[in-house]
Amino acid sequence: MAVVKACKILITGANRGLGLEIVKQLTENSFPKQHIFATCRDPDGPKSEALRELVKKHPSAITIIRLDADDPSSVKESAKKVGSLLGNNGLNLLVNNAGIVANGTIQTSSVEDMKNTFNTNVIGPLLIIREYLPYLQMAAKASGIPGMSSNKAAVINISTVAGSMTRMPSIYNQFPTLPYGVSKAGFNMMTVLAAEEFKADEILCMALHPGWVKTELGGDEATLEPKESVEGMLRVIGSLTEKQHGGFMDYSGETVTW
Repeated sequence: MAVVKACKILITGANRGLGLEIVKQLTENSFPKQHIFATCRDPDGPKSEALRELVKKHPSAITIIRLDADDPSSVKESAKKVGSLLGNNGLNLLVNNAGIVANGTIQTSSVEDMKNTFNTNVIGPLLIIREYLPYLQMAAKASGIPGMSSNKAAVINISTVAGSMTRMPSIYNQFPTLPYGVSKAGFNMMTVLAAEEFKADEILCMALHPGWVKTELGGDEATLEPKESVEGMLRVIGSLTEKQHGGFMDYSGETVTW
């Protein structure tokens, strides 16, 4: 089984759902040098209680950082804070997990829902990648190893088949989530173009579909438990090479069509 051996990891939306489960599983299988920066909008709020409890169990392995993807100044502040804690070896793995869902169709989607989903699901990750890029570049240079891997320097964008132009039409009647799907299609394009930009720095970048998971975002009818989804995603992340750079895969390692 491929294991994530990245030393310095940052995860957005880490206070609940998939983000929290990723932090949990990484700390359970952590390496001595591994440290996780778990970011969320409101570290002191009631929705972050489970994350705070996890930090109590693993105080040396996790640092909670305030990061609101909708707030550019918050993104900048988080990067400054993390940068001051990273040291000279930079950031090895950035997991863009934070996202929101809004339901609607062409006829019913509100302007507000379209703006909110685009701000959180596209502009937010763009700003996060931009602010943390110097630390990823630092990690890529410090590794001294050729090629690409998630243990060296990587951006993993947690996406969805709802952002797939080929897959979404057949499930649209079941999931009328136009604002979400359109924003995630934009997120996917950003992944492809980021991968193009990052080739020279040997920073791996790809999109990962977690499956339909029983979380606040996925709903109770979903077919996957968070534990199973994250186990699969971590296996995929740990096995990535330059062959998957700019790609789109699911939690089982299958390629997803754009």
